Amino acid sequence: MNNILSQQLQATRTQMDQIVGELHEMTIDIGHKEMTQTVSDLRNRINEPFMFVIVGEVKAGKSSFINALLDTDKEICKVAASPMTDTIQQITYGEEEQIIDVNPYLKKILQPVDILREIAIVDTPGTNTIVDHHQEITERFIPASDLIVFVFESKNPYRQSAWEFFDYIHKDWQKKIIFILQQKDLMVPEDLVTNLNGVKEYAEKKGIMNPNVFAVSAKMEINGEKAESGFLPVRDYIQQHITGGKAPILKLQNNVQTSQNINQRIHAGLELRQKQYEADIEFRNDIRFTLDEQESKSKAQVDILVENLVATYDRITGKYEKELEEGLGFFSLIKRSVTSMFSKKASAKEWLDGLASNLEKDLNIELRDKLNEGVIDIADSIQQMAKIIDLKIKSSSTILKNDHELFSDIAEKRSNILKELQETFARFMSRSENFADETMLSEHTDISPNLAKGSGLAVIGVILTAVTNGAVFDITGGILTTIGLMFAGVSVGMKRRKILQGFQGEISKGRVQLEEEVDKKLKDYIANIKEKIDTNFNRFDDLLKEENVELERMTEKHTSIGDRLGKMEAELQSELG
Repeated sequence: MNNILSQQLQATRTQMDQIVGELHEMTIDIGHKEMTQTVSDLRNRINEPFMFVIVGEVKAGKSSFINALLDTDKEICKVAASPMTDTIQQITYGEEEQIIDVNPYLKKILQPVDILREIAIVDTPGTNTIVDHHQEITERFIPASDLIVFVFESKNPYRQSAWEFFDYIHKDWQKKIIFILQQKDLMVPEDLVTNLNGVKEYAEKKGIMNPNVFAVSAKMEINGEKAESGFLPVRDYIQQHITGGKAPILKLQNNVQTSQNINQRIHAGLELRQKQYEADIEFRNDIRFTLDEQESKSKAQVDILVENLVATYDRITGKYEKELEEGLGFFSLIKRSVTSMFSKKASAKEWLDGLASNLEKDLNIELRDKLNEGVIDIADSIQQMAKIIDLKIKSSSTILKNDHELFSDIAEKRSNILKELQETFARFMSRSENFADETMLSEHTDISPNLAKGSGLAVIGVILTAVTNGAVFDITGGILTTIGLMFAGVSVGMKRRKILQGFQGEISKGRVQLEEEVDKKLKDYIANIKEKIDTNFNRFDDLLKEENVELERMTEKHTSIGDRLGKMEAELQSELG
């Protein structure tokens, strides 16, 4: 057997080591300890011989099978009536016999046996053993194995624990498997054929096409009954499919396939993680859209309120402007002046004072009514904004579950942030101070007693009433004060046009102030509440930014590893012919 690898194969092995190194770094980034250990083991065994891993239940005859296969006339693996293999034993080539205790669960046995120049054999504890750590450590050898030799007891190859372990090997790792029915010397030929066919059917049902099933007797092989022992077909299989110079290439090919398996698992996890990210982005965009939409609806209610206020203002001031215009006629003023001297009728000054007083009274009553009607609708609209967001937070879609094989940590982090968002937003809605903005209030307005009585969303109506009442009555109060001062100096000799123009000017100025200030204050308040609601999502937004960067980085690395593994697989297949 030629033990010198070609330069091309050496280069491929070096390249393989680099790729698996990057895969190892990726599993560390993911934070999955089991997968990190698996890739570490795979990397450490790249330069080892083609590895057979012998699995099966306790007392299935695994150790006897190995002894017979190596054909050394020695009991390399101890055999006894009770289960003896309490550690994993890795049998490899060595110029001299040697046993090395690697750790409490692993021994290395070196033997000067020619076949071990090309292959290594790993003897594992029984799949149904109750000894701590055995299943765990056996499974650590499976991903790095090149051929699984599944040994059954010939008389009962149907035990559940054995086939459950088969499912793990085949489903999770897609390893090459051959089946050995050991101790065939204890079976009558007819029953042996039945069990051989039964194992084939089991394997085919579980997805293995044309399974290789061998019936052997280690006892007969060791006793020299080589033609009848069943080991000749096993050795022939090994020679045709593994040894004879092919083992190093096959070893690399298996490493590629195992690495692809791991990379594919990462890919599946990343796909799910990407779907969760996209769902979260959609959720976040929906929140923003909803806030924008509800803000527009609330501002539309403001437009209606302002329009009604202005219409009411115009109607009332127009009525008094007409009365003023008629009352300021020359003869009307003379008449009032003369009449007041000889009767109890109002003088011009008293008439104007009364007109101003009635204007103030009508404006106060009717504008207050319009305000109270409009504020209810605006308050309902803003409350609806917060309630809809609360419902959307509670119904956000979870795709990446906390028990995900690879990304449970990121799923749990997201879950905690979302839970915190729900709790924070519930507190936000319950606290009245979150909806108060005293900077918008008139300096003469104190809403503290009313705030103390309310809670959360319920105080929005109180706030809006205070804001609008303060703005409207500050404006109208200022107008009426100016008009009152203007009327105080009216006499018969004053110019009628100047008085009317002054009144009209103040009314017009007040109209603009009323429209602009109420509109601005209410819309500013709505925008402020919207911003406060959106601020609750800051931590969630930070998570999305981090996730976007991480997904791009990991996807790029995963794709690079996958492309190079695919190229290497094609090259190795070409080399095998």
